[in-house]
Amino acid sequence: MRGTHLVGSLPADGPAAAMDAALDAVGAGLSSLPDGETGERFHWIIHIIEGLREHPDFELVKDGGWSDYKDTPVFRVRKGHTVSGLKLGHLSAFEASYPLFVDARAAAGLHDLRFQVGIPGDFDMALFVLGPRGALTGKGPFTDATVAEIQAIHAVGGDDVIFQLEIPIELIMVSRMPRAAQAGVARLMARGVAELARRSPAGARFGIHLCLGDMHHRALGKLKDTAPLVTLANALVRAWPGGRPLEFLHAPFAAADVPPVTAPRWYAPLDKLRLGGTRLIAGFAHEDQSLEEQLFVLDLIERSVGERVAISHACGLGRRTPEAAGRALARLAELPRAAASRYAQV
Repeated sequence: MRGTHLVGSLPADGPAAAMDAALDAVGAGLSSLPDGETGERFHWIIHIIEGLREHPDFELVKDGGWSDYKDTPVFRVRKGHTVSGLKLGHLSAFEASYPLFVDARAAAGLHDLRFQVGIPGDFDMALFVLGPRGALTGKGPFTDATVAEIQAIHAVGGDDVIFQLEIPIELIMVSRMPRAAQAGVARLMARGVAELARRSPAGARFGIHLCLGDMHHRALGKLKDTAPLVTLANALVRAWPGGRPLEFLHAPFAAADVPPVTAPRWYAPLDKLRLGGTRLIAGFAHEDQSLEEQLFVLDLIERSVGERVAISHACGLGRRTPEAAGRALARLAELPRAAASRYAQV
């Protein structure tokens, strides 16, 4: 049976309810479990950015109400200020949820299950806060704050925790470049992501979540084929530092509300994917596509990659309605069973 993976958010009444729902639906196939990123965290980093309105070192340049990707606030560092005391909230969320995870794991009898902590990329944070120009020179405080919270979480959870680095902007930027420039941009992006791991404690366990955006369950980016994804994934693996295991790479094969394409040529570049010992998680499970089409997509992915893959959604489920999220979880549960049954018949 192929393994399954949950990216992060679930529409639920708190982390205990989210983890129980996930374990009930797909628990046996999971190697790590997120806490559902419920409450204000369901919209990824919006709550963090909104908190900067009260930060003494930032001032608002352009306001925004988050109705879409263009309607976002932009900040800058106040003149004469150096950013200090930046808190991203990952540590406090971990401290609240980790004991609940330990209880849920024991109740489920899944003793090898690890706690998955979502960590937005530092460049992604800086770009959404400061805009494209500000991110190029102002990433440092976000890097420092991210590393500090990883260090604090690892000090408590050790190898019971897997940090999932969430980096949509890197994939979108590579995909928007001319083909001739994609490899160079991918190397630049990969070095920045790898630096987060390099500055993290030795032995810290990581996964990577590549994404195309999911604000209000709408994507920011779109892939013409899988070539940019392959280019970035290979660059990340090459740049990754030793002593910090990169256990999985999650790749999106759908885009928010848009199900995966079924054209074989779209997946053909996957034959150039070189992840070494890192496990590929295919983010294609989608409740708005038939099971037969989903099995066809799985076959296209695995034939191109040349091995079996774990199965996931393209992003977290927090921006779906509870009913749609329930259907998405059900699809994630049925895909490995259906694939195993078809394989047995062949």
